[in-house]
Amino acid sequence: MTVHFIGAGPGAADLITLRGARLLASCGVCLYAGSLVPRELLAECPPDARLVDTARLTLDEIVAEMIAAHEAGHDVARLHSGDPSIFSAVAEQMRRLDRAGVPYDIVPGVPAFAAAAAALGRELTVPTVGQTVVLTRVAQRATPMPEGEDLATLGRSGALLVLHLAARHADRVVAELLPHYGADCPAAVVAMASRPDEVVLRGPLAGIADRLREAGITRTAVIMVGRVLGAAQFPDSYLYSAERVRTDPCGTAGAADTSDAAADPAR
Repeated sequence: MTVHFIGAGPGAADLITLRGARLLASCGVCLYAGSLVPRELLAECPPDARLVDTARLTLDEIVAEMIAAHEAGHDVARLHSGDPSIFSAVAEQMRRLDRAGVPYDIVPGVPAFAAAAAALGRELTVPTVGQTVVLTRVAQRATPMPEGEDLATLGRSGALLVLHLAARHADRVVAELLPHYGADCPAAVVAMASRPDEVVLRGPLAGIADRLREAGITRTAVIMVGRVLGAAQFPDSYLYSAERVRTDPCGTAGAADTSDAAADPAR
């Protein structure tokens, strides 16, 4: 039997992948984070499935549920919000499953930062303005950040910063980033991205903490800071430029090929 780590997406139940929904409907046991995963998704589970809310369980208790299900001959759907590759605590679960000899796989999900970008109506990589996105968080009553990954250090790059788990610490975020981005740098907050109660806040970096306080947002939000959020005057991407020589799959020049995978990645 297999444990399937499934990215549930950012919040909207219909943003789970087809593969994730199919596996969810086939598993006899579903472990989910009740405070983050939309309950509508649980309707996809088999009627007789064992549903376990992991919000108040320890890591060892969660893994024990997986091992017990495996020994009982059940596949397990382990639902994580967003995408399992980012701030999901999947690594330590997989490490324990490896020790126990329990097989598993991972199903990607739509990450929160992608849903936030959609809510803002923004591309996060804009030609000549910004081509780098840094996904990070702040260390406050949580696992310390590795050396060199503090906001002051990351902010020196000037890249777009996307901060998870930071809504309660917006004052600190602003204070540490102001020297590098400036008071007027565009910033945004998206809370409950893709959900009916989604909240979008925009403004200069200097005032974004006040906007958060006024809105009463303390969790389930991402903070974005970077010039690309306000980019308006920038050149068109080289990807679709008339000057770019196009080739067909056989390498013949002149045939139109506008697929992102086949295109010259130069922007």
